[in-house]
Amino acid sequence: ACAKPIEHDASSRCVACETRYCSDRCLRYHAHRGGHDDECAEIASGGGAEQHHAGKKYEEAVSDAVEECAEDTEGQTCFICMDGDAEEGLVRGCSCRGASGFVHVSCLARQAKILVEEADERDLDDNQWHRWYKCSLCEQQYHGVVRSALSWACWKTYLGRPEADWARTCAMTQLGNALHDAKHYEEALSVKEAVLSMQQRLGASEKNVLITQGNLACTYELVGRLEEALSMERDVYSGRLRLNGEEHIHTLMAANNYANGLLTLQRYAEAKALMRKTIPLARRVLGESDTLNFKMRKICATALYEDPAATRGDLREATTTLEDLERTTRRVLGGA
Repeated sequence: ACAKPIEHDASSRCVACETRYCSDRCLRYHAHRGGHDDECAEIASGGGAEQHHAGKKYEEAVSDAVEECAEDTEGQTCFICMDGDAEEGLVRGCSCRGASGFVHVSCLARQAKILVEEADERDLDDNQWHRWYKCSLCEQQYHGVVRSALSWACWKTYLGRPEADWARTCAMTQLGNALHDAKHYEEALSVKEAVLSMQQRLGASEKNVLITQGNLACTYELVGRLEEALSMERDVYSGRLRLNGEEHIHTLMAANNYANGLLTLQRYAEAKALMRKTIPLARRVLGESDTLNFKMRKICATALYEDPAATRGDLREATTTLEDLERTTRRVLGGA
């Protein structure tokens, strides 16, 4: 109610619907003056605050997906239940063509849940989790509003499990990525921050924490929180150096992202220093024709010529680099 962050194990909560609060004072205020009393019964009948919220977001996401796909799906039939007249509209958000791939989001969710449960019961190596984000016909990932709706269904399915449960963790991560893909960056940021907090609290592997931090840094940048993005990119780069060493591909990618963040904030000297150190490593490990090497050289050249303190030598070096880069990329990637 007061927008203060709430601990996962917060003791202050509504006895009827289990909604958590930062303090008893905040709970009393929201109950009597903030409108909670009017929603309490609905939240309780919906399975609690998180389940109620996820259910509402799922319904909204399905409605958005059905509306966006309406022109394409008119007169079609769901390939799972074979019903084209159900109250829930159809969607198609994969790479299927022709009459294939039309489906209800609820059918996709039901299919994914059943397949994951069966794989878990039979202890299969393939846990079938990809059915929560990939079409079973064309085997391509769902995208945009369809992916977002299916991911809300996924989160709604597993959020009641213990915090450390693998499926709950995967569902939260998938929801954050889907919201990002649908360009709902503020919502994605909230979910990704929760994922990182959970991983740190549960002692997740450094590898998984670094992956989450990298995704989070990208979202910070997209919502304009550039200093926070840069701080996290620096942490990811330092973590990759420690975990993988300076010549690992993930370390080189982290260095590129960090340098790009420095460039965005006009910290030219730091960007140049990092790229001068990293480009020779990228050339040796990846070769002259790798696209990551191209990106690094462009960052370095840009930092050289955009720096207000650039010398004539810096400008000549930037020009030479960009001319050579144009020739190399045309040869490797082809003309525009």
